[in-house]
Amino acid sequence: MPANENSGKSQALSDDTKQVVAAFEGLGTDEKLALLYFIYKEMGKSITQAAPAATDPQLAPKLLGDYLQLSNEQQLAIMREIVNREHTEYSHAYGVLKENNQLMVWFAWAQAMGHTVVDMPSGYENSAPSNDVLNRIKALDFEGQISLLRTIASNMGYTDIQAIPTQAETGKTSSL
Repeated sequence: MPANENSGKSQALSDDTKQVVAAFEGLGTDEKLALLYFIYKEMGKSITQAAPAATDPQLAPKLLGDYLQLSNEQQLAIMREIVNREHTEYSHAYGVLKENNQLMVWFAWAQAMGHTVVDMPSGYENSAPSNDVLNRIKALDFEGQISLLRTIASNMGYTDIQAIPTQAETGKTSSL
């Protein structure tokens, strides 16, 4: 199942943040990839940096190890598969990670772009809708940015792991 079918429930999103998530979801695949790159270029400036201490790179050896050995064309294809929630080996490896580790994967890839990760095409111009989303992300407060980034990250990849229904959803209390 695409990762987004179980995501978003745990994120406390404001209406503004929900609108920015919807705007991001309305972008094309390559626009989303470019926007993720620009988001990570802005981290620590106008966009809140994700907490690297809340991640564990050892949980993503395929995405942070094997992936780096692939050709630029293969890497780009895998990024597209993840964004499009395709049922593939790498998309599944991404989809089973928790949001913070998913963010860590994108951060590591953005940091390695042009070195061990496929780079942005030279002369790439961000689209007007993508620039609009980036500016809207910059305008969010700290909590809004983190919630938005976690939601965007969790809406990608493929997983067949299903969320456990809550007590509110089932009407039953959990038993030990």
